Amino acid sequence: MHIQLYLDMLTKWALTSGLKIIFVVILMILALKLVDNFTEKLIKNFVSSNYDAELEKRVHTLRTMTKSILDVLILAVGSMIILEKLGINIGPMLAAAGVVGLAVGFGSQRLVEDLISGFIILIGDQIRVGDVIKIGDKSGLVEKVDLKMVVLRDVEGNVHFIRNGKIDIITNMTKDYSYSVFDIGVSAKENIDNLIEIIKGIGEDLQNNSQHKHDILEPIEILGLDKFNDAAIIIKSRIKTKPIKQWAVGREFNLRLKRKFDELNIQIP
Repeated sequence: MHIQLYLDMLTKWALTSGLKIIFVVILMILALKLVDNFTEKLIKNFVSSNYDAELEKRVHTLRTMTKSILDVLILAVGSMIILEKLGINIGPMLAAAGVVGLAVGFGSQRLVEDLISGFIILIGDQIRVGDVIKIGDKSGLVEKVDLKMVVLRDVEGNVHFIRNGKIDIITNMTKDYSYSVFDIGVSAKENIDNLIEIIKGIGEDLQNNSQHKHDILEPIEILGLDKFNDAAIIIKSRIKTKPIKQWAVGREFNLRLKRKFDELNIQIP
């Protein structure tokens, strides 16, 4: 008698709440699958139209983070619905979770700040591994960038670990292209027009007949007589180069300029 009663109750529960729980589980599985397929398809379309190895890695990082957040939300909502259908009062559980979440929130405020800032940096494609950047008073080559921090190595080999949440201004010196800028100081008695032609000639020779010719994007640009000081006049010029090539091109230009000035007995105060 009791067994039959239990079987009747179980059958009734299975036909009502049990079916609803199964339906919720099926919806959860479909939602998780949909999120996985959608983010994967979005990544493939984006990467195929904007192929770049470093950009691809960043996009995959963002995809993983976004999918994880959505998965947790789906599982949390589905679990609460299932618990409710099982007759478990989820009110106290939600209140306890709120208290725990508040405590964890205060403790993880820095982490959340880093993640949000890292997300903005990555999605905005502000920096990539291999860029030379300056953040605050630290500058160097970007060795790593993720959702938590940026890692720089400066010219002396020092490694700087910078939290994304502490980053305010980023100066990227190798974004798309770079400039090698020259302030050429000569004696005030020198002929300006002659000097400009000499500088142009060195720039043209550097662009056409040097190991750096493939790194130079445009002919040397003479910006003109920039300023006077007590000992010299300053002619400013610049050469547009591929990213991160400006320093090598600049050193070669300076070497050739010094040799030419020595050859022509042009004074460098």
